[in-house]
Amino acid sequence: MRGYYHRCTDLAADDLELLERVVRNLNLLADLTHGDLLLYARAGDEAVVAAQAQPQPVPSLYSGSMVGETIRREGAPTVFRVLFGYHPRHAVKGTMVRGVPTVQEVFPVTNGRGQVIAALSSEIAVLEHERQRKKSPVFRHAVGRVRESVLGGRLEGGDALGRMGVHDGPMVIDARGQIVYISAIAEHLYRRLGYADSLLKTQIAELDTNEYICFKAMELGVCLEQRVQEQELIWIKRVIPLLPGDSEGFLARFGPRTNQPVGALVVIQDITEEVGKEQELKIKSAMIQEIHHRVKNNLQTIAALLRLQARRTGSHEVAEILHQSISRILSIAVVHEFLSQDEASMINIHEVSNRILSEVTHGILDPDKRISLRLEGPKNFCLPAQQATSCALIINELLQNAVEHGYRDLSEGIINVRLFEDRESMRIEIQDDGRGLPEGFQLAQGGLGLQIVQTLVREDLKGQFDLKNGRGVHAVISFPRWQALTS
Repeated sequence: MRGYYHRCTDLAADDLELLERVVRNLNLLADLTHGDLLLYARAGDEAVVAAQAQPQPVPSLYSGSMVGETIRREGAPTVFRVLFGYHPRHAVKGTMVRGVPTVQEVFPVTNGRGQVIAALSSEIAVLEHERQRKKSPVFRHAVGRVRESVLGGRLEGGDALGRMGVHDGPMVIDARGQIVYISAIAEHLYRRLGYADSLLKTQIAELDTNEYICFKAMELGVCLEQRVQEQELIWIKRVIPLLPGDSEGFLARFGPRTNQPVGALVVIQDITEEVGKEQELKIKSAMIQEIHHRVKNNLQTIAALLRLQARRTGSHEVAEILHQSISRILSIAVVHEFLSQDEASMINIHEVSNRILSEVTHGILDPDKRISLRLEGPKNFCLPAQQATSCALIINELLQNAVEHGYRDLSEGIINVRLFEDRESMRIEIQDDGRGLPEGFQLAQGGLGLQIVQTLVREDLKGQFDLKNGRGVHAVISFPRWQALTS
């Protein structure tokens, strides 16, 4: 997260550095306060929104980004009072934001020279503000301490923490590791581990849980998070150190002022259910991949049996039919091989085409003829599995036709397979420089291979197939892009 300062010409280099440190921690502060945060900086006589953070636990008051928006004095008088130094801090209750009654508090961001260089506006829906006011003073003081550290640019590592949710459980510990506040959600999470009594005033070092991250964050004075396994539960613990400051009331609660953190705000997120679902999906994905692997092996076994049968038949015509069937089966097997290697449902047709070209080169091309097969087009030409299988069969059939009929009396040539795509459609072209189509050729009178191609293009791809002469035979298969993405 970075700020927008293009029009803030009055900011010095150290001011910009300070604001960037503030901006990095705004998401964390928005989640803790349940408020929308807008950071304003001066742009001449106006104010510009330099950064924005929207809360994760509650709905935002804003539907879109406000960053870069210019605000005049009459549009935000409270912000201007603070930003231009007329008031150190200001709060307004009952303002309206997008039709929602809102409590607005504006805080100054001051540089080392005592100058106000920005103003942070915190806007919270009135109902949510009342909920926050009813929370423990200890928790509210802790959040205030985090806000003060953020505005001073002193909090480190807040941008590395994950976003917080409405079901996360906060608690506050002092410098000695004693729990001085624990929310009902956090209490419930520990109760699931067998702690029936309240943990208030308990030393976390006495718990049979992994609290290492809490002490580490306070030792280093930086925000840290850790995923921990507690019996059957899996938690993410996020720890924000509470840095010393000038808030006497807060320090009276947490101990004398020192250079070390005076406590920590700990937020626990229970991800047990999510991890369980993720694990189930991984198992299902592995099973599906194994199924595709077995289908591929079975198809190859069938192809091998047919190849054995082709060798034993005494009929050249029957052997030719069996070889064509073998080629079709292997083209389908190629798609299942890709599905068995990658859990994604999209298949790269460029890679599949490469494999089919290799199969044709080593399987049916006469080694005494100098016929080259070439592939052109985007390397990320991807389709869902069903369409990918159809395309594999189509490419295989058209290549077989080109080799069998186009070069019967020719000893050399080139067959090009080209892939094209744009925003609305996808296209496959196969061009050979062979004998071309016989005179009076009608597509409707084509053999089994061309009938298969026409059916696949029409039924599976919902596209069009065209076959015409032009320095050989030029086959074009085109189909809408939406079909590839939504089927």
